[in-house]
Amino acid sequence: MPTISQRKASTPRELNRIGDRMSFIYLERCTVHRADNAITAEDADGVTHIPSATIGVLLLGPGTRITHQAMSVLGECGAGVVWVGEHGVRYYAGGRALTRSSGLVEAQATLWANRRTRLEVAREMYRLRFPDVDPAGRTRQQLLSAEGHRLRDCYRRESARTGVPWHRREYHPGDFTAGDAPNQGITAAAQCMYGIAHAVVVALGCSPGLGFVHSGHERSFVYDIADLYKTDVAIPAAFDAAIEGTDDIGARTRRALRDRINKGRLLDRCVQDIKTLLRYDGTRDTSASEDRVTVQGDRDSHWEAGRNHADDEIIW
Repeated sequence: MPTISQRKASTPRELNRIGDRMSFIYLERCTVHRADNAITAEDADGVTHIPSATIGVLLLGPGTRITHQAMSVLGECGAGVVWVGEHGVRYYAGGRALTRSSGLVEAQATLWANRRTRLEVAREMYRLRFPDVDPAGRTRQQLLSAEGHRLRDCYRRESARTGVPWHRREYHPGDFTAGDAPNQGITAAAQCMYGIAHAVVVALGCSPGLGFVHSGHERSFVYDIADLYKTDVAIPAAFDAAIEGTDDIGARTRRALRDRINKGRLLDRCVQDIKTLLRYDGTRDTSASEDRVTVQGDRDSHWEAGRNHADDEIIW
């Protein structure tokens, strides 16, 4: 097996698009190694091989250990890695962009830096979440108020659909079992959705911290994107899992969520939604096998990098 210094970095053409990948894989009580360009999960039952380039995000539960070589191949493939604690509610994530282009993050930063366009993108996010309501002209306070009412309606609707009693949303940081079955399911589903959204955001080369609805956190944009699918993916999956009570609800929520994600092709949808929200047409995507690096010129022009421009124009 080649070492890191001997191994050539994969090109965009050699990697699976994030929209074509499995949503997530959850592992616990095992050791994750590397075998060629795959990872392996070794436990008391044996060794399972997992193609690393097909993973959207890898969830590492309690009792897992992972080698440096396994992390290196996951990073090369742009797979997100999330460590989840007991019941899947503690969270840490990382990854590497699948694209070599800075086009999307530049579009994101341009929209974020202007207060007017930042609000416009926030309104578009609410339009995606609640398509029967026109958010045009709404203030941020009005948008947040409307969201609160819509979430209450969603909880009541899912309670009626599944027959699971619902009282109110309760989240107890550090004490997952303090809530009832639907609240535990919602918390577990939210953590999975954050991991998936983080993997997509990072794979596309966007900045996780530049949010349009959320602010002040290193994953603000991740929360923005995950919330787009809260009422039609995450909350229904949580209530489906809550039908059988609190026993092993974390695992049942993940399975219900994974089924909904795969059936609805959520990764494809997530990629397209991000590009639409950031008004990105893909003109600067890197399609060649080599990286394209330029230096910025005047009037938004881009010049060739890697050479001396001293003779192009005498300016003093």
